[in-house]
Order: sequence, then structure tokens, then C-alpha cells
Amino acid sequence: MALYLQADKISKSFGDFKAVDEVSIQIEPGNCFALLGPNGAGKTTTIDMLIGLQKPDQGQVQVFGKSFQNAKSSIYSEIGIVLQQTNLYKKFTVHETLSLFASFYENSESPNDLIELLQLKSKTNERIEKLSGGMKQRLHLACALIHKPKLLFLDEPTTGLDPQSRQLLWSLIEGLKKERGCGILLTTHYMEEAEHLADLVGIIDHGKIIEKGSPHELIQKLAFKNSMIVEVENDFDQSILNAKGFETNFKGLLEKRFDQFDDQISSDLSKVSEMTGIKNISFRQSNLEDVFIKHTGRGIRD
Repeated sequence: MALYLQADKISKSFGDFKAVDEVSIQIEPGNCFALLGPNGAGKTTTIDMLIGLQKPDQGQVQVFGKSFQNAKSSIYSEIGIVLQQTNLYKKFTVHETLSLFASFYENSESPNDLIELLQLKSKTNERIEKLSGGMKQRLHLACALIHKPKLLFLDEPTTGLDPQSRQLLWSLIEGLKKERGCGILLTTHYMEEAEHLADLVGIIDHGKIIEKGSPHELIQKLAFKNSMIVEVENDFDQSILNAKGFETNFKGLLEKRFDQFDDQISSDLSKVSEMTGIKNISFRQSNLEDVFIKHTGRGIRD
């Protein structure tokens, strides 16, 4: 199967700072690759090279088997891009905006069809300046789809959206993969989003991809598959649970990770349940967020 995107060991430095260090990414038709990483990890510079805004210092980027150096116009006619900061003329209506974008291409979607697909029909004649954040994101995606691209670059497309708008975009992205065979490069800070949409995940930190695999494969590599989570009163002596292997997680709750629910976990549950000062006990399965924190740490990045 021909690859839509192939980046081989691409690197980029700014002075003495190496922002991206030999990153390799491949995207097949109908597949989504999620590039995950903390702030400053190298995601934006990587995307800039993948869409031809920056030239790698070393390594190669090929889109549909072509390079930006030799076939930039041809490549741009077949890719769609939704960046974090996208500015549209705010006095145009939704329909006027899509009609303008459609005029740039010989073979474009019907603006009305995209308005229907993105559930923007009630806002067809609304000016962009009056749209909600979720509506604007849907319009940005519609603009990226107007020329029927084979490959989409979605840079944190659901940041700041309410749960309903996020679920709608997830459904649309899944449809683009399955029904149109679109390849997708996705960046997101929502691990649930990556776990739901991605066929392959690459975790990047300090410019290097430090782990790669399907969400299921990465989760299965963890030393634990489950967690017991305990919420306690403010005056509870946490050292009691620390001695039983509980640690404070990033939500401030006490958590004990384990592989299988065995006699030891059953005994811990029984003893913890009888303690005074316990507000709640719950269990959860390990997820992609656990993988991300394992590889990038718990510290907050600016």
C-alpha cells in the first residue's frame, strides 16, 4: 500500500537548540497517526516540516511520494490543514467563506454539502464573528475539506470545545478515515481523543519520538493494567496508605497500581474500606494517559 506521508529521520535546529531530532513518521490511507508530547517537545516544528513550512536540516519528507521542493503546488492540492491559530475574515458568513475557498480549486466539494456534514446548516448565513468556538472549529475543518484532500493535518482540533462539539468532531474524523480513506496526522493534549481516534501513536519529547505503537500496544506494555483510587478526608494520615503502596496521583488522589485483582488487592480493599476518613474508593483500567505520563513525567511544561 502506497504511503500518503513518509518522513524519514527529519531533524531541525535553531542555533544550538535541536528542536527535532531524527523523527520518522508514516501514514497510510485511512489511518490516523497521533503525535503526542508535552509543550515544547517538538510537535509544532515537526508539523511545520511535514506541511512544507520548514525545511528539515536533514532527513526527507515525502507526501504522496513527492517532495515539497519539487511538487509543492501538487501536494497542497491534496492535503488539508487545520492549525491551532486559523484566521478567517470575520465579516463573511459561513456560506460565503466556504464558497470563497471552493473557488480556489477546480474540483471542490459543494459548500452546502459540507455545511450539512459539519452540522452548520442553522448558521449558513451567520457571520463568522458571531459563531461559537465549536462552530468556528467545524468551519475550519470544512474549509480544510473543501478540495477533497486525501491527507489531513489536525493540530489540536478540539482544544477548548465542549464535550458535545468534541464528540461531533470525533465522529466526523472517524468518518473521514473509514468512508473517504483519508490519512490523518493528529496532535492533541486529550489522551482519550488519541486513544479513540489513532491507529498509531508517537510520543515525542525533547525532539525525539521516544515511544511508538498502537494505543492498545502501548497500554499493554505498562507494568500495571489497573488502579485502585482512594479519596480521603483532608485530615487523613496518608502515610497509612503510602505504606500499602499507594501514591498521590496528578489529581491529588491516592492510587495503587496493579496488574491483576488478586488476594493482596482484595485484602487491601477490605482494610481500606474499614478505615475512618475514606470518602470514596474506585477502580479504573490503565489508559494512554498513563503511558504518556510514564514517558514524559508529571511536571508541567510551559
